[in-house]
Amino acid sequence: MANTDSSSDAAIAAAVALLEAHPDFRLLRRLEIRSEFEQGASGPISSAAIIDTETTGTRHGTDRIIEVGIVRFDFNVDTGRVLRVTDVYSGLEDPGFPIPPESTEIHGITDAMVAGKSLDEARIAAIMDGVTLVIAHNASFDRPFLEDRMPLFSNLAWGCSLEQVPWSDEGFRGAKLEYLCSAVGFFYGAHRSEVDCRALLELLHRPLPRSGKTGLRRLMDAASEPALRLWATGSPFETKDVLRERNYRWDADRRCWHRVVPKSAAKAESEWLKAEVYSGRAAQIEVEVLDSRVRFSGRPGPRKARVL
Repeated sequence: MANTDSSSDAAIAAAVALLEAHPDFRLLRRLEIRSEFEQGASGPISSAAIIDTETTGTRHGTDRIIEVGIVRFDFNVDTGRVLRVTDVYSGLEDPGFPIPPESTEIHGITDAMVAGKSLDEARIAAIMDGVTLVIAHNASFDRPFLEDRMPLFSNLAWGCSLEQVPWSDEGFRGAKLEYLCSAVGFFYGAHRSEVDCRALLELLHRPLPRSGKTGLRRLMDAASEPALRLWATGSPFETKDVLRERNYRWDADRRCWHRVVPKSAAKAESEWLKAEVYSGRAAQIEVEVLDSRVRFSGRPGPRKARVL
């Protein structure tokens, strides 16, 4: 009797090879959940953790975490290649009030699923012990929620794969995680914390199309360089459109435009401000230092005045 499973596998393999070779088709494979990525790599090794949260909403200080996923891994510091997954955590937590239906539509987590549950703080602390970098795809969202829930996250270095990997420079037309994964050839069941972490790990492990570096390597390069937030204090009202086009953001509390740039770009940005915003006149701005222990937290870094 013929082995139908083997026949089916062979037919699928043949169909896949045919589609991959045809210019009119593009094939997406399901994310492979794996623990081993590379073996026998030489060079310095370090540990990092990818983290993702699901919440009742988007308002820090009001909404609550209902799920945390963490994937800890070892990587080669020189190449930015992932070596192996060393620990995984996934936990639900009851927020103490009903989950809004619009949030459940996104992540599928219901009140019944979280009833009476809480995060294992000791387990999370053990996983995070010794990591050199915490990575989230939109750390400005996840970090404040996690710092409110567990203060240990305030003392860790953070990186953001959404902002600190130059996806557009590498030829991608967007930076949403699902799009990026599909662009490199795989798909996954999104919007649950652990699988989002695993998808991001797979994405960061792969070489990027233009630089040839991994996404993790480019992220580490960006995270290691302090960023500076330039505050355009006293900028003339009529320059608001120019500032907005330059990607400055308005801070309603301070009533001031600001922009975050790498430290290496701060001199050129200061010169642009003097020429385009202050019309060449002497002006004083504020410079705020945002290293990896402050950036994406919402907490201010040290500031000092700079005369242009």
